[in-house]
Amino acid sequence: MFILGINSAMHDSAASLLEDGRVAAFAEEERFSRVKHTGAFPGNAIQYCLHEAGIGINDIEHIAFFWSPWRGLARRAAQTLMGLPQSLSQNRERYRMFREMIALPGFLRREWGYRNAVHYVPHHAAHVCSAYYPSTFERAALLSIDANGEIATTRFAEGTGGLIRHLRDVLYPNSLGLLYLCTTEYLGFRENCDEGKVMGLAGHGLPKYLDTFREICRLRKNGGLRLDMSYFDVHLAKKDYVTAKFIAALGPRRAPEGPLDQRHADIAASLQARTEEGAIHMVKYLTAATGQTALCLAGGVALNSVMNGRLLREGHCREIFVQPAANDAGCALGAALYVHHVTLKRPERHAMSDTYLGPRYSEEECRRALDAGGIRYERPDNIARRCAQELAAGRILGWFQGRMEAGPRALGNRSILADPRGPDMKDILNQRVKHREGFRPFAPSVLAERCGEWFDCSVPSPYMLLVYNVLPAKRAAIPAVTHADGTARVQTLTRAQNPLYYELIREFEGLTGVPMVLNTSFNVRGEPIVCAPRDAVNCFSKTEMDLLALGPYLAHSPRRGDGRIP
Repeated sequence: MFILGINSAMHDSAASLLEDGRVAAFAEEERFSRVKHTGAFPGNAIQYCLHEAGIGINDIEHIAFFWSPWRGLARRAAQTLMGLPQSLSQNRERYRMFREMIALPGFLRREWGYRNAVHYVPHHAAHVCSAYYPSTFERAALLSIDANGEIATTRFAEGTGGLIRHLRDVLYPNSLGLLYLCTTEYLGFRENCDEGKVMGLAGHGLPKYLDTFREICRLRKNGGLRLDMSYFDVHLAKKDYVTAKFIAALGPRRAPEGPLDQRHADIAASLQARTEEGAIHMVKYLTAATGQTALCLAGGVALNSVMNGRLLREGHCREIFVQPAANDAGCALGAALYVHHVTLKRPERHAMSDTYLGPRYSEEECRRALDAGGIRYERPDNIARRCAQELAAGRILGWFQGRMEAGPRALGNRSILADPRGPDMKDILNQRVKHREGFRPFAPSVLAERCGEWFDCSVPSPYMLLVYNVLPAKRAAIPAVTHADGTARVQTLTRAQNPLYYELIREFEGLTGVPMVLNTSFNVRGEPIVCAPRDAVNCFSKTEMDLLALGPYLAHSPRRGDGRIP
């Protein structure tokens, strides 16, 4: 049986295909359209899923959509009435989404010829399913945190024996995600896009404004919280996100692309600290209510790897699984899993062993892309060994192999790689390759069996969603991946997860004694991660990367003589 899950009409559109309960394919629409965080209907992602499985649209028996448009309408209507007349503008946007969502079955019949069942799945139910069912836990506390769903912003639940028991929700506008979103916009970044930048900026600041954020966001009993909405107008027509009261408390807003100063870093640090306090508050309630020590996390806030690492490090849970596409894109997977397990009551579960669920390309397609780009290339006998040698010599490498990763983190198939030992490598990558802010950090991909020798890691972090402390004795050895506060966002890697990438890192260790490489996503600022060979060639050609490993081929940058950035 095939079940297709989709997410669209808002942001991070995606499609996911289940075959008898196992994930056969998953991809975000942005990777095909090249429009970052697009909310457009995921037609390209659907076509990929069908092609990967070798089926047609009517071989799919069920399509699951990640939102229940009728859910919470009465409460939303009451909130609109209370906010009149300023609330009318945002209500028009919600009405647009409502019309698009309820028109989905007709659209699928008319444009795609689809004749089978369409299901609407509540947003946070999709998030929770995306976290629990792909985990290895038979019993777990389940927590979904984001800006908002239909009406809920947070869901508390418990998974036991393949069944999910819903405990309670926190309702809009009381939301950790909304707090983070509005402060991201106030700091001059793009909401629903740049929250990760704010998390990175927080590592350069001190929580000097924590008392203010505690006033804005008060914690309540049973894991709840309450936002003081006098600090926000995100729910009103003007939509400046924050009010004059917020600005009076924290100072002038930063203009987009404006200069960053220490105050901005301190505000980010204070926001991050309050977010962590809120998450700890929620997890303490949830683990006490369920008696579970394993935790499954989803929702956009679950991408906050600093928060996740603290939850684990301080013992608020003993085990943790964070779904790698924890943001709304992952609801495409969660909606399909909801139909499989809840609607159809099918018991079989399949744990997620890796996140390489996107398109793959043949050697011939790679070669044609290189030829079309007019780039000089060769075919080494051992691509992993040769690339390890180049990395050890200080060169920067685009690494394009196998199936594309699902989720926002590049995990070794659509990556830019470098030597973590270089003291200037972080600045070189940010300035000359990624074209992004200088404070942005980079992550290490480390051999799983060697992780404990370099980081205070207690459990594996295969999806780069846990931040660990770099052991003090090792920090000077890997400055390019050590954050300002002595931490690192770690990806642990086993041979079974990605044999070729594992071999590259093992070869690099043999040359340098360091069992890791610097890994960042294969894209430049403002663009999605590359998907197809032509995307990789285009990105390579307009940056100062030295080399591109495209399948079995190694291409050389025409910008440099020997390919080494001085």
